[in-house]
Amino acid sequence: MIGLLPTLNDKNLPWLDVIHPIVVHFVIAMALITVVFDLLGVFTGRRNLFEVSFWNLLVATVAIFVAIIFGQIEAGLATPYGASRDILNYHSTLGWSLAAILSLLTGWRYVARQKDPTVLPRGFLIIDSVLAVLVFCQVYLGDKLVWIYGLHTVPVVEAVRSGALS
Repeated sequence: MIGLLPTLNDKNLPWLDVIHPIVVHFVIAMALITVVFDLLGVFTGRRNLFEVSFWNLLVATVAIFVAIIFGQIEAGLATPYGASRDILNYHSTLGWSLAAILSLLTGWRYVARQKDPTVLPRGFLIIDSVLAVLVFCQVYLGDKLVWIYGLHTVPVVEAVRSGALS
């Protein structure tokens, strides 16, 4: 009988390597540079900084959903063990929360931009700053999953498959 699912490689993935980190680094850069350009735009009043910030925010919002799709697939194929289970759950929950925050900020920014493209409400800037802090927290959790627990690395996958880790 022919299997409907592709076979998993030595990293426990149906494709060559993890895709989530590739896409998510793009989201991280876009989200953080959005905050930087917002702050610079507020201090300098330059319209082009607000414009660049808006488009970065919009692209980050679209890209985070691509990152989440691959993240959820790869998390489902991961073999978390010990404390990595909780960290993976926090990472997933925070990822969905960031998608909601980015979507909210993008909608808010679009409406504010229609009134005056060179003015951002104070509340927006506060949530913008919270976004940056949450992105750093998310990076920390993702780094722990890879660099401390080694999810989707060959030695860890082999150890889990052999029963050495559980």
